[in-house]
Amino acid sequence: MVWYSIIDTFRGEPKLPEGPTKLPQYFPVQPKGCERHSQKLFSCITSKATEKARDMEKLGYHKSFYPDVEVKPTNIKIENEEELNLPKPGDNPLDECRSLVAYYKRCCDRELKKKKNWMLTEPFRVQEEYRYIPPVKKSD
Repeated sequence: MVWYSIIDTFRGEPKLPEGPTKLPQYFPVQPKGCERHSQKLFSCITSKATEKARDMEKLGYHKSFYPDVEVKPTNIKIENEEELNLPKPGDNPLDECRSLVAYYKRCCDRELKKKKNWMLTEPFRVQEEYRYIPPVKKSD
């Protein structure tokens, strides 16, 4: 743990590839050793990124998840748009947390390789006796 802190000091801030900010495939995991980076990222997503996403929804700049739904902007009268610092079309709400995503990704890429965190990436099956079986209707 200390060794990686020394290495990270010389490496500097991690960089994400150019383009839109995306969360890693393993996103909601919190491996042992990455608690600090995970909590910072989760708090940023729940506050800054969510506020920006809600503002984009209000202005009609977001994309719909469903192909048959057309997004329509709401009629909000704003006098000083520049002062309110509103999002623009095509903005990514995760850009607010870009550096935290990079730190989270670097830490998780390193820590998920360790044996103590393998279970977090492994798919698991529920045993047959614990699965939900719908009740069988009795026919008279």
